[in-house]
Amino acid sequence: MRRVLGTEAERLTPAELVSVILAAPVDLVFNGGIGTYFKSSAEDHADVGDKANDAVRIDGAQIRARVIAEGGNLGMTQLARVEFASRGGACNTDFIDNSGGVDCSDHEVNIKILLNGIVAAGDMTDKQRVQLLEEMRDDVAALVLANNYRQAQSISLAEREAALRINEHRAVIASLETVGVLDRALEFLPADEALEERRLGGRGLTRPELAVLSCYVKGRLKLDILACEVPEEAYFARALERAFPARLCERYRERLPQHALRREIIATQLANDIVDLMGITFIERMQQSTNAPVAAIVRAFVMAREVLDLHRWWGEVEALDNAVPAALQLEVLADLQRLTRLAARWFVHNRRGVTDASAEVEAFAAPVRAIRDRMCDYVTGQQRLAWERRHEELLHAGLPPALATIFAGSTMLIGALGMADAARTHGLAVEEVARVAFALNERLDFYWFGKQITALKVEDHWQALARESFLDELDWQVRAIVAVVAGGAGDGEDIDERVARWEATRAPAIERWRRMVAAIRDSRTQDYAMYAVAVRALLQLAQPVAS
Repeated sequence: MRRVLGTEAERLTPAELVSVILAAPVDLVFNGGIGTYFKSSAEDHADVGDKANDAVRIDGAQIRARVIAEGGNLGMTQLARVEFASRGGACNTDFIDNSGGVDCSDHEVNIKILLNGIVAAGDMTDKQRVQLLEEMRDDVAALVLANNYRQAQSISLAEREAALRINEHRAVIASLETVGVLDRALEFLPADEALEERRLGGRGLTRPELAVLSCYVKGRLKLDILACEVPEEAYFARALERAFPARLCERYRERLPQHALRREIIATQLANDIVDLMGITFIERMQQSTNAPVAAIVRAFVMAREVLDLHRWWGEVEALDNAVPAALQLEVLADLQRLTRLAARWFVHNRRGVTDASAEVEAFAAPVRAIRDRMCDYVTGQQRLAWERRHEELLHAGLPPALATIFAGSTMLIGALGMADAARTHGLAVEEVARVAFALNERLDFYWFGKQITALKVEDHWQALARESFLDELDWQVRAIVAVVAGGAGDGEDIDERVARWEATRAPAIERWRRMVAAIRDSRTQDYAMYAVAVRALLQLAQPVAS
């Protein structure tokens, strides 16, 4: 027992034994009882407020377990969680580890409200109601487990990039404080000075701090959605069905819109989906960079999600649990998250004022998916090399071949929205537009230029806005150029001939652009002014040729 518990003591009192067990070098400590057993080194036992366990409680710095799970409430103080996590330990918070019970109760209440109304209308007997509830037991369990899986997963994704996103997390905290939603001191979130110290040290928020922030962001987003018209729009009201078992929806779908908590359930489903899939900073970042209201951002996310078939591919990656390394799953999910964020930005910027989300999804989904499925046929040159390199990396890491083929081109897929839009606007075949676009990306280094912009280091909020503005400008200009080239085909011309003929008409502007690209390649420092000038030069290429 001394060897197992990692102690040299030959005799221990009962209280000492409990303390030694809490500090044992094990994989997991699961707290399922009443009381607080871990505090931080900076706290006194009196700060904890649990006198009954003062004799056994230990500090977060003394924990040698790899993981702490809080099956009971407040097994650790928040500062103990932060101390433990800062030293490499894995923990959430009690409200995350315990959320399954709360979620189960929410489903129970929502289902019973619906069924009570059906019984009151005489369309179901009490006996039928009880039988249906029994039949749906496993279905409800599956919904609850899926919700809690996604919630923990979202914290893992946030933790993965916590150091890179610390300025964004600071902005979210400040925004929540400004509207009076969050009390930073009450929730033990770091002050700005401490956040800056972490940034300089290459550290971000810990997992338990991210859990707290995620909770507040979801709550705020739900209120914002309730305050707008989104829950009233038929396309977004479909989220209501995802809150109930499939067999209930199949039998009583027409009753769902009559649910007394319809708007609240829709808002909750949308808020959870956005934060769980897109992260804590998505809404704040989109508001800052697009100046769009929450309603427009929610619409844009849902359109991007549906066009990219996000739920399908996200689920495909989740299905690889215990078959591939978790780090690979998070890496691929982060790529999907990034792609969806860019797609949502694209919809905000390019489809402002759109009121029929269903029509937009129908217009974009098929062409974007067609380009995705044939990406390996379209890419050439450096893009082809990048695709093949990523494809090989994913295969070597253990991703199944079918998924490796899809995800190898995820960083290039954002351009498919512009290609689909150009094809629709100018009455062109999407395949022709795609071939022209990828040819121009290679010949004029548009793909390379976009990668350089994406790789620009962001030091502050203004640089983040500038970088995203450059990417928007690049998308607009390239889309205009592609439309001109794709729509200007001569008889019997192939893609290369078509591009070459256009290049001949824009020779001076193209030469200036190539000089700009060469200067950026040769520069030892990549500053924002350089890219601002280059994007401006690209504008000349997109201008129509004077007749």
